[in-house]
Formats: sequence, structure tokens, C-alpha cells
Amino acid sequence: MPRHPSASPKVHPFVALAAAGLLATTLVACSSKPGQSALAPTVESHAPVGPVPAGLERFYGQSVSWSACAPYATSADARSAFKAQGIECGRLTVPLNYDKPDGQTITIGVLRHRASDPGQKIGSLVVNPGGPGASGMVAAAGLMDQVSKSDLGDRFDLVGFDPRGIGASEPQIKCLTGPERDADRADDSETDGSPAGVTKQEAEQKDFAAKCTQRTKYGDDMLAHVGTRDVVKDMDVLRSVLGDEKLTYLGYSYGTRIGSTYAETFPKNVRALVLDGAVDPTQSPEDSLVAQGQGFGGAFNEFAKWCAARQDCALGNNPADATKQFQDLTRRLIDFPVPVGDGRKLSYDDATTGAIQALYQQNLWEYLNTGLNELKLQRGTTLEKLADIYNERNPDGSYGTTQDAFIAIRCVDDPRVTDPKQILEGQEKYVKAAPFLDDGRQASSARDACAFWPVPNTSKPHEPNVEGLPKTLTISTTNDPATPYQAGVNLAKALKGSLLTFEGTQHTVFLQGNACVDKAGTAYLIDGTTPPDGTRCKAS
Repeated sequence: MPRHPSASPKVHPFVALAAAGLLATTLVACSSKPGQSALAPTVESHAPVGPVPAGLERFYGQSVSWSACAPYATSADARSAFKAQGIECGRLTVPLNYDKPDGQTITIGVLRHRASDPGQKIGSLVVNPGGPGASGMVAAAGLMDQVSKSDLGDRFDLVGFDPRGIGASEPQIKCLTGPERDADRADDSETDGSPAGVTKQEAEQKDFAAKCTQRTKYGDDMLAHVGTRDVVKDMDVLRSVLGDEKLTYLGYSYGTRIGSTYAETFPKNVRALVLDGAVDPTQSPEDSLVAQGQGFGGAFNEFAKWCAARQDCALGNNPADATKQFQDLTRRLIDFPVPVGDGRKLSYDDATTGAIQALYQQNLWEYLNTGLNELKLQRGTTLEKLADIYNERNPDGSYGTTQDAFIAIRCVDDPRVTDPKQILEGQEKYVKAAPFLDDGRQASSARDACAFWPVPNTSKPHEPNVEGLPKTLTISTTNDPATPYQAGVNLAKALKGSLLTFEGTQHTVFLQGNACVDKAGTAYLIDGTTPPDGTRCKAS
């Protein structure tokens, strides 16, 4: 899911710019039916399918052992999702460095639910929920209920994979321990803009980068090859191993960047791409930051209007006062955090993180209002739970891989920002776009972890070169809080594809129950029919 300036570990907004479907993953995973069995173990093997880059034949034609998914679970969400009926899991072996295919290898976790009508099967629908760093295996398991009710479930195997370094893929990116992340989330002093505060923050960011190298297997070599450039090469291996000559792909949020990068790298290997909640491939980190701030600011304003109509609104009944009311409630946590049990306290960082989590979907606004009302009574349980979901904290105090992977991937996917003036200007523009997140303190010019990253970035924003690409479908939501509408317009244009507009306030929409969007996306995936230019769907 997209990260905002107060994401943990404390990072400057320029690295805190993701577009992921982690929230959607968490929600849909809960719909999986518990207590069901997986398919019987099988081993599949066939010759490589479709084009094979020289030297990679053994990877494109490898066998896969499919078995029960429970052993692949690395988080509470995964353990719940992997109880779903009819799923099976396996691993792909891929090169750590594609320039050295005979060198070190790593593995990619994959989950599959087979098409219910094999005689009419088109191929595999590969899903990625974004992040960067979210689990595609959990996302696919969570989408099963919705997909099974549509023609997609008849015609496609539903497939999710955990990108390299994430979840069930091995080795995992590891930076902070659970206790270290808890301590980091509780420490609101890390945004001190004074010279001493900046020095302290940069020392901590440097330490974080060093821990990622020390604690991740293969160290710098692994960190140098966790970016989207390498993920799409893994996805092409997956395409062949699944037996598909061409890729059919559904990417949410940051998964749209994976989709557009695949399209640029393997344009002739694409059958269909649905890209929902788009990341603009041409935007600089600063421009993306400001656009995301506008999205969250707009979503907060919509929440304030919704809340004002309620007698129990925590922010009062005048939407114009909502920002000040929110600030008054949350800013005092900087000096007086609220105990939430088990020795933990709700910090300002976690309170705003919980609010951001709730702004992704309207069905979480009720929880945000509850949390803010609790805060008036010096209680922070609901906001802390929302922040825990955002941070992928497990009940035992451990964390999933998303937070560490998020930073590691962004540090190699985008140019780093090191100019103090640019950092300060970015923060100023962000809080102007999303004033409810203004903590009232002096802005910090501290560089983030990427400034101290041990390897250079391998990608940068640019206009994709997609000659020979078939028609694609980009879905963009008018009031998407995390990936603004215009980004979808720009991505559709860059890919020379079709745009479907959804009028609503939420982050991503396809296969989430809107009949208009689901019908258009399903028709495109099955037979390639794109909706007429200018098509708009509305919230039901």
C-alpha cells in the first residue's frame, strides 16, 4: 500500500511513496474459507513455452512441485488465507542475477487455484497487489471468492506470486526485528527538524541500511536485485513454467509499475494487462509525493463530510474544522502517547498511520471515527490495530516482510533524493496538500535510508517504450487516496491503451464488487474487448 511520511521505520516522504494493495490484500484475505483442503501434490514439467532468453532455458523449462500451501505461510494473514479450498503452492528457481544465470539462485513462492472449466481454459491470470512488498500469494487466495463467482474462475487459473525477497520467496529481505520496529514506531522524536535531530535521524537511517545488508542473505547482491527490473524477469519465467505463451496479468497499485515494466521489457509476451490504481511511470519522486498528498488530503475531506453528518462524529459537525480537530487530537500524542496494553503506546506516528489505513476504503471510515472518539478518552486501541494492519504486525509481535521490502525495493527502483533543500520543499508541498498530516513541528532535512543504501538504483521514472504491445486496460478511480486519478490517465496514454474511470473514493476497485467495473474488466481479460472511450462506472 502507499506509504506516507510517518510510515515505519521513519523515512523521509521521498522514499515513502508506494502504491500497493496491501490494504486490499488484508481485506480480501479475510474472505477465504477456513478448514478446506488443498489439491493432491503433483509435479508438473514441460518444455519452455514462448520466447526464452539465451542461457535461461533450464529456468523456463523447470519442473514445479505443487502441494499444500500451509508450509508457505510466513504471516498471520497468509496462514488464514492459505486455508482456502482448492489452492496449491510451489516454488520457482530463478537466478539472483540474470546477467549471471549460472551463478547463485533464489526461489519464488507461487500459489495457484485452477480454472473450474479446464476445457474452456484460456491460461493463467497472474496477480500482484503492489506494495512494493505485498504478498501476491495472499492476494490471489483472497480474491478466490470473487473470481469464482465470475467467468474468470471458469477460464483462468488464478495465480499469485511473492516477488523476490518477500513472504514465501527465499531469501527474505530482513532489516529490523519485531522489537526494533515496535520501538521505532513508538519514537516520535525522529522527526525533530533541529540540527541535532537531523544528525540523529541520519545516523538511524544509515544504521537501518546497514542492518538490511547484514541480515539479508547474500547481502548487497540480494539488495541490488530486488527491484522491479528483476521481478518482471521472474514473472516471465513464471509465464513459461505455467505453460502460457503470453502473459495475462492483473496488477493493483504498485503492481501497475510491475505491469508497465513487464510490458516494456517483454511487449511481445503480453496477452492482456489490467492495471488498477496506477503509478505514473514518468513522475519524479517529488511529484509523486505531492500527488499522493493531494489524494490523501481529498480522501480526508470526504471522510470529514461523511463524519459531520453523524451525531457521534469525533471531528465535530463542521467539515471545515475537521483538519484542526484531527490535529488537536493527534499532535498531543507527540509528548503524551496513550497506553494500549502489553507495554505498548499509541504514538503520533501510529495514530496518523492508522488514519491513513482507514482512508483507503470507505468501509473503514467507521473504524477511524471510533478510533478518534477513543482518543478523546485517552484510549488508542482501534487506531493502534489499524496501524498494526498497515505495518503487517502479527499477533506474536513479529512482522511480515512488507515494511523492509518496501524500502529496499524503492531504494533501487527510484533515484535517491539527497539535496536538503529539495527534501524540505517536498515536505512543505506535502503538508500543504494534506494539512491534516501536518505535525506542527519544524520540518526535517534528514536524508532517508536510500541515501545510505549500499547499492545504486537500477531504474528511474521514464516514458515506457512499448512498441508492439496489445491493447491494455487501465482502471483509475476519481478520488483514489493513494494513486491519484491523473496517474491512471497518464499510464493509459503511455501504454497506448484503454482507460476505464471509476467514480468513487477508494484505492483500487476491480473484483471488489462493483458490477460495472467487474463486467468491463472481465470482458477484456477473456476476449480482449476494451470498454468504449470515455466509459465511466459509479459506486453502487
